[in-house]
Amino acid sequence: MDQNPQPHGAHIFHRHFWRVTVLTSMLFRIEFDPAELFEDRMSQIVTGRSFAETPYTVSAQDGRIQISTADAAIWLNETRFRFSVKSPCTGAIWSYGDPLHNLGGTARTLDMADGAIQLEDGIFSEEGIGLLEDKSCVFTASGVLCSRRSDAADVYLFLYGKNYSRGLQDFYRLCGATPLLPRYALGNWWSRFWPYTQQEYLALMDRFERERLPFSVAVLDMDWHLTSVPDGYNSWTGYTWNRELLPHPAELLTQLHARGKHVTLNLHPAAGVQPFEQRYAQMALAMGMAPDAQRTIPFDFTDICFRNAYFSVLLHPMEQEGVDFWWIDWQQEAESRIPGLDPLWLLNHYHFIEAARHGKRPLILSRYAGPGSHRYPVGFSGDTVVSWESLRFQPYFTSTASNIGYGWWSHDIGGHMDGIRDDELICRWIQFGVFSPINRLHSTCNRFAGKEPWHFRHDIREIMGDFLRLRHQMIPYLYTMNHRCHTEGIPLIRPMYHGFPKEEAAYCCPNQYEFGSQMIVAPAVSPCCPKLEMAGTDVWLPPGMYYDFFTGVRYVGGRRLRAFRPLSSIPVFVRAGGIIPTAKFHCIDENPKQLFLRIYPGADGCFTMYEDDGISSAPGAKTQFLLFWKQRHFVIRAPGRHPFLPRKRVFTLCFCGIVVKEATVRCGLSEYKVRCIYDNTLKGSLAELAESETDQDIHVFIQDYLSVQVEIRRENLFCLLQRAQIETNLKESIFNALEATSYQFFPQKLNSLPTSLYEAIEEVLGLY
Repeated sequence: MDQNPQPHGAHIFHRHFWRVTVLTSMLFRIEFDPAELFEDRMSQIVTGRSFAETPYTVSAQDGRIQISTADAAIWLNETRFRFSVKSPCTGAIWSYGDPLHNLGGTARTLDMADGAIQLEDGIFSEEGIGLLEDKSCVFTASGVLCSRRSDAADVYLFLYGKNYSRGLQDFYRLCGATPLLPRYALGNWWSRFWPYTQQEYLALMDRFERERLPFSVAVLDMDWHLTSVPDGYNSWTGYTWNRELLPHPAELLTQLHARGKHVTLNLHPAAGVQPFEQRYAQMALAMGMAPDAQRTIPFDFTDICFRNAYFSVLLHPMEQEGVDFWWIDWQQEAESRIPGLDPLWLLNHYHFIEAARHGKRPLILSRYAGPGSHRYPVGFSGDTVVSWESLRFQPYFTSTASNIGYGWWSHDIGGHMDGIRDDELICRWIQFGVFSPINRLHSTCNRFAGKEPWHFRHDIREIMGDFLRLRHQMIPYLYTMNHRCHTEGIPLIRPMYHGFPKEEAAYCCPNQYEFGSQMIVAPAVSPCCPKLEMAGTDVWLPPGMYYDFFTGVRYVGGRRLRAFRPLSSIPVFVRAGGIIPTAKFHCIDENPKQLFLRIYPGADGCFTMYEDDGISSAPGAKTQFLLFWKQRHFVIRAPGRHPFLPRKRVFTLCFCGIVVKEATVRCGLSEYKVRCIYDNTLKGSLAELAESETDQDIHVFIQDYLSVQVEIRRENLFCLLQRAQIETNLKESIFNALEATSYQFFPQKLNSLPTSLYEAIEEVLGLY
């Protein structure tokens, strides 16, 4: 965390009750304090105010002070807390206290939500003005948190207009960077509120392995600890292994690690430390109490004595047994002994610091505790109702959180509780989960609520497995985006208007988002149309040319369309020139020896893949992939030798949407030919290169190629009609009529088709 709260002196303007810090030409800190006791300490929200010097001018007239930079100006009322600014978007004058049409931020929890909820504000608005009011506690010189005075105002004014990327990057500079997640966090998480026995849990992990269902994180909910407790005590809070269920916990953790799982345990710490706990006596001694006091030790994270004992006495021994990180399930009050200080924030802050004490990369799973919470990933969004309404809200909720810098939400994928059995809903939710920040399957303690794929009908089970495997195959891409978020301040998932701020349509597709630098995702969040057996999703494609990730269909962008997908697919698009590195096999604890590169023709492209050891702060390596499409030239620029990389690698290139017969490969002093094979499932030509050293560049040249878009569209049209629950004679008539046009346009006689069928055919043909 950047802990340099002091700005350069040249940034500061001070007159009477006002102090203004010009952080950038579009970011101002505005303080108003009748006592002129301005605050320079680090707060819970703001950690770094040391920006490069920004030129500004000051003038005063008619009781107003004007402070101007190259990009903005603010006007202060000399005698009272009132300031104004011109909207970067509309040009209208806005004054503090006037309404703003905020673009949304995020919320503390989705507990009990059955659909949309109200979001807190982010730092962007339709007017191009964002406010971040810092009323949070501050750190004293000795590192203790204390409340602020209530009669002083401290406001950060974001005047970035539609420059969302720069605004967010400066937000991270002000409030701290998002940490780099351990690589294992990007895999699939298995979680269920269920009283598993030790044997049952290990058997479940073994079945996942037999079924080729990869999971990297094993979550043990609250039944890992004692829940049958004496009357009058709280069964949700616990720190003692439930040995009736888990008789040999250290052995269980060792066995899970041997199976490639990283383990987290659920904590509900609000009820303190109760007398029945195994380590109660040590805890009491640490708190200066008699070991036989038999009084509950209250939870109080503002007490450094309690806090230190909580970690050293209660948690560290279990970490030594093999617990990798903690799930902090705080659902209680938002007040502590220090006014304005949220216990949840304290838990997140100190848990995260503790997790880093041995040099490993820290990770927690916890709820959102306000602006600045992005420094403590991962976020647990809470217990949602199992419903289409809940699923429909989550893509918007997840991407909009980027407006307050919160990029790593983890939802209860599949929903937590209530609802009705709906195999299609669970399938669509898991597909969203795979294309969300963290894919954590979860359910409540109900024997019929589990998300094990084999509990669902056969086709759904197969699709769930395919997508869970895809998630692990995408780790090279996801991990690179993890690093990009940490170093460049660009979250994995963000609203479309972040990348396309000048396109009005980008503001009108709330459930669509950028998924890293190469993909656009619009999850299917509605049931299939019974007659088509496909779900329709409204999509906006930015200007350019795009390919469907699953079907290979090529689209011309700069338009809206209705995308129809069967249960086996959702709308995922990659721009021409896109390059997506994936692992050929789903291994997450080491960098892959075999990489599979999806390459999308039609434009030049570049992707720099980042790799490191996945868990420490050691520096990483970058492999650059370059596509020079006009020259039909693809380059792999090697990163050199690194201890965490395999000495040799095999690359398989997939040129999507085209047929390539042969490629010429140069690697070092050698040159050879590679025969390419068209894969109809992937809709691309595969070229498997010879094994090469990871410090050798590779150049691949393709000569002739053929587009297969007509064949892909013909096949998709056939599948669409084959699936449709309509008259077979009508299907034959439609297919023959379109074949006669070479799939270029609709014959007039088909204009009377039902709307959904017409739109689905229109999409396949690309007739927008």
